[in-house]
Amino acid sequence: MLFSTYTFLLVFLPLTLAGFFLLGSIHWRWSTVWLTACSLVFYAWWKPDAGQPWTPWFLVLIVSSCAGNYACGNAIARSAIPARRRLLVSLGVATNLLLLFYFKYLGIFATWSNALTGWPQVVPHLILPLAVSFFTFLQIAFLVDVYRGDPTGYNFGDYLLFVTFFPHLIAGPIVHHRELIGQFRPRITRPSPRCLAIGCTVLAIGLFKKVVLADSLAATATPIFEFAATASRGLSMGEAWVGALAYSLQIYFDFSGYSDMAIGVSYLFGIRLPLNFNSPYKATSIIDFWGRWHMTLSRFLREYLYIPLGGNRCGPQRRYANLMATMLLGGLWHGAGITFVIWGGLHGLYLCVNHAWRGLRQSLGWRPLPAAVAGLLTFVAVVLAWVPFRAGNFELAAAGNARLAWHTSARFYQAMLVPQRGPLWTPIADGDIMKAQRAIRPLGYSLLIAFLLPNTQQFLGRFSPHFRGPREAACRRRRWWGWRPVPLAAAFIFILLLVVTLEMEGGGEFIYFQF
Repeated sequence: MLFSTYTFLLVFLPLTLAGFFLLGSIHWRWSTVWLTACSLVFYAWWKPDAGQPWTPWFLVLIVSSCAGNYACGNAIARSAIPARRRLLVSLGVATNLLLLFYFKYLGIFATWSNALTGWPQVVPHLILPLAVSFFTFLQIAFLVDVYRGDPTGYNFGDYLLFVTFFPHLIAGPIVHHRELIGQFRPRITRPSPRCLAIGCTVLAIGLFKKVVLADSLAATATPIFEFAATASRGLSMGEAWVGALAYSLQIYFDFSGYSDMAIGVSYLFGIRLPLNFNSPYKATSIIDFWGRWHMTLSRFLREYLYIPLGGNRCGPQRRYANLMATMLLGGLWHGAGITFVIWGGLHGLYLCVNHAWRGLRQSLGWRPLPAAVAGLLTFVAVVLAWVPFRAGNFELAAAGNARLAWHTSARFYQAMLVPQRGPLWTPIADGDIMKAQRAIRPLGYSLLIAFLLPNTQQFLGRFSPHFRGPREAACRRRRWWGWRPVPLAAAFIFILLLVVTLEMEGGGEFIYFQF
């Protein structure tokens, strides 16, 4: 079920809230049982093909995965034998990775093998379960944390709700069990006006990002990428840069919009989720970018991959190798395609160059680049890396034919980086012509919003409902444009929701929806 649909906003969410508070007034445990049941309904609502009957297999899969990981975690916690603990955590992590490999990577690897060797003769057609990447990472982190000594005094109901809690289930944030499970004993057993006001505000901002901004940008980016993949002529420089910039902003507003909606919806129940985005395109280095973009994934990769590989403890050369390995695997996690690996490799290379430049500059006593120059270089590097990431969708759609993705990426890079003769913009279609004015308008106001306006947590200030770590304090400084629980804020929410309602039609899927 998508957040940006009338079914969710007008039916599912109000019923879930009403049942949660009604049962919570009797006993808090009943409210968590209700929330678990609603989360499973939310997950099971999706059907791979609209014309096919509903099937319970994906629901059975996620519940079975939760049961297996819960049992494995308890076995690790009860064991006092180090060798047995290592064996259990290794088996648990390996089983999760095998599950992810089977559904996400087996089909495309079989397709490549068939194209190269003729084996297997029959290529399996596997439907990717919703959120398999996210709930797999959640549970791997749980097993590793238990192995490291985290307490596990949870019952299975709490653990099941932790994994399936519907606001974060489909596309994150990737939540630690110690951040979320303790909040399932709610202090709030009746609707809180404060929580409802703040949650609705963050939800409205997220809906605006997705429905108004991201979907408008998709109407620019998608035709240009499809044209680059299929047309006989190449792209002009203007088309290539507009397409790449539009997709860069589309994925940001789409994914950060989802994260805002998840945080807002969760806070309606009095539950806080961690922050996932912090104006990443305002970053002044790639290191800074990965501290702002998909922050919970960056945390997972750092704590469960980069540091166990050795981090920066074994010298600069080993650090660069660990950075590259981490980002390559992070790219592969995003999709079973060579272009996703290229995207991860580019960011691994960027990080290595960034660390090397920082070390050289400090050793020579040079001043850092001006913030505007550093920010522009960072943004351009990130935009260039998004090109193969977007082209990877063509590779997956073409049943593993990587040529289409290579072809699309090469056309973009040639047009973006090699000066050409001719006009900067040519109509890309004969029937429904995409005019330059129509394509550039949403790009212009999206750039202004991304670079000049405060982000959601800055706008909310000390009212921001995201989960704060032990070292993160709420912003106490008041600004004239900051949110406060006053009638003007209610009018702001109403206007945002009105604009969203006028733009919302079928509720377009999120980029990270089936992931």
